[in-house]
Amino acid sequence: VQPSTSIPAMLPAFSLPDLQGRSTPVSTWRGKSLMLNFWATWCAPCRREIPLLQSLHESRSAQNFEVVGIAVDFPDKVRDFQHRYKISYPLLVGEQEALDLTAAMGVANPAFPFTVFTDQRGRIVTLYLGELQRPVAEAILAVVEDLNHDRISLDAARTRIDTQVQALRAAEG
Repeated sequence: VQPSTSIPAMLPAFSLPDLQGRSTPVSTWRGKSLMLNFWATWCAPCRREIPLLQSLHESRSAQNFEVVGIAVDFPDKVRDFQHRYKISYPLLVGEQEALDLTAAMGVANPAFPFTVFTDQRGRIVTLYLGELQRPVAEAILAVVEDLNHDRISLDAARTRIDTQVQALRAAEG
């Protein structure tokens, strides 16, 4: 599934409230590779991928990497989910503001979940629509790491990710 509009080259500047209602700019994580996971509490695939996101947060946070959940939902529901699922990665929440951000990411008609991967320079490397599985996430993150260490160009990274994701999907089916 491809995004319905073009994906921007750079992560757009934005701020959304955290679960305490404090406006949190994405620049909080400047210099880190990001996995921005757009989700909602009512979305079954979103709930299924939370343990993977938690695991990646725990195993990679010391490597200049951060998972940030962006809930397109109501703050009270997201707080309940944070406690129930023991989510320790940062969560931002927004209703219309988060929907506006999905459009800025190149997804005019969002289906959840979807995840935006950036490199340490703030460039959008890829956007993955649908529920992430560990092999796909690990393949993408390995390419992002190569990109961060200047072992590959951005265009080559995108091509490699597309090829690897297609191969992984074909192996599943």
